[in-house]
Amino acid sequence: MEDHAKHVQSIPLPAMQQNLNYVYPQIFWVDSCANPSTSCPPAPPVAPFPPPVPDRRTKPRNNRERRSVGFLVISLLILVALTGVGLSMFQIFHLEKELAELRESASIEHIPPALEKLIGQKEQSMIKEERNAAHLTGNPVQQGLPLEWEPISGHAFTNGIQYRNQGLVINETGLYFVYSNVLFRGSVCSSQVLSHIVYKKNPALPGSHVLMEDKGINYCTSQKTWARKSYLGALFKLRKMDSLHVNVSKIALVNFEESKTFFGLFKL
Repeated sequence: MEDHAKHVQSIPLPAMQQNLNYVYPQIFWVDSCANPSTSCPPAPPVAPFPPPVPDRRTKPRNNRERRSVGFLVISLLILVALTGVGLSMFQIFHLEKELAELRESASIEHIPPALEKLIGQKEQSMIKEERNAAHLTGNPVQQGLPLEWEPISGHAFTNGIQYRNQGLVINETGLYFVYSNVLFRGSVCSSQVLSHIVYKKNPALPGSHVLMEDKGINYCTSQKTWARKSYLGALFKLRKMDSLHVNVSKIALVNFEESKTFFGLFKL
């Protein structure tokens, strides 16, 4: 034990620590091999430090996983954007529909009573005019008297009035204005009398009754081409099932153009 005497050396504290109020204990360092004349046993081998363990939380991801995650994020963003646009369009459409309904209701509620009455009267008059009127035009194909007419082509029409058996049949009793125009034209002047007649018939009454008649004499003074117009028009009270017809003195002298020879009526 004496051969391995220990050498004890005191290590003073730093000057700063000596100035403190606290009293620190003495620290001693024991060196068994301080004496060079003595032999020291060999130091035990120092075990090497193990290698650092890699952090598994920072494991790198491959490019395919990164692309998949990016595509998923972009798809979600696009879906959210489309959903927002769809909701906005639906709200705009709903608001426009409500605004149109409000405008319509406001326009209906603010129509003055006088204007409503005027509109109603105008509509009723138009309905009556469309339902009880007829205009026939000349038909060049004639097989005999009374005159035959064109009821549907060109300017011709019938509303609420039937064209049957070469005449107009009344379906409602009332006041009617009846008119007829015939243009006579020839190339030879003669003393023949030109007659133009509108008459009516009724199945409940025998025979026929003349409503209007026009006769022309001395309508030409030379052998040259001549023309004469005959117009008839008047107001009559007609009964249901009355039929009106037109007669002339000579069919060969009638010009059957639709603007020159025509026949019609309308209910008042």
